Amino acid sequence: MIHPTGARAGVAGALAVSLMTAIAIQPARAQADADHPPLAPARDVQVQYAVQPDGAPAPKTIEAWFTANGGMMRIDSPEAMGSTILNRTTRQVTIVLNKQKVYTQFEAHNGIRNPFLLDLSMQFTRKGTAQVAGVSCTEWGVVSGRGTATACVTDDGVILREDGVDGDGMKGRLEATRVTYGPIPTSTFQPPEGYQMVTRHRVAPSHAVGGGQPVTGGAAQSGQ
Repeated sequence: MIHPTGARAGVAGALAVSLMTAIAIQPARAQADADHPPLAPARDVQVQYAVQPDGAPAPKTIEAWFTANGGMMRIDSPEAMGSTILNRTTRQVTIVLNKQKVYTQFEAHNGIRNPFLLDLSMQFTRKGTAQVAGVSCTEWGVVSGRGTATACVTDDGVILREDGVDGDGMKGRLEATRVTYGPIPTSTFQPPEGYQMVTRHRVAPSHAVGGGQPVTGGAAQSGQ
């Protein structure tokens, strides 16, 4: 589920170690049905994750912010190299590179590769309950077209732990180390003050850390 590089990893390390789950860019249902967990957080939340691709010597820490129902998301790379900001309502992707103090924006015509939400193309089996980072969650078995995984998801839709293979066939593990609920300022989802906007082709050569391309793709499938 997690991989450090590749065509769908985050730009310039914004998702240098990332979970790849393809979903359509439609409003997610926050409530849990009998046969699957909630598909997006029901309220604003900031989560710190330790993520570790299969074979990596140690986990890396990333920060993620989610607005209620998953409409806006921001994912910061390890060591503050950059950020990927996703607006699922407008289909806009913003890539921020901190070293260069630049950002680029574009529309994801064919959907967004969203690292931290589940989707209805997967099959789910309820397995039990657990606690991660002091927060209760339900364990789910997850089956995609590429393999199996387990995910521990809160009743309000936050993925706290996931281990196994994602829909792209990537294997790894993530686990929340801190969960903070509360309103998120709109500035969180905007480029920092003073950063210069550039076009995509000028940002692309700077893919020094994570490699790969923006968090977009045309393979999105969802029943949301």
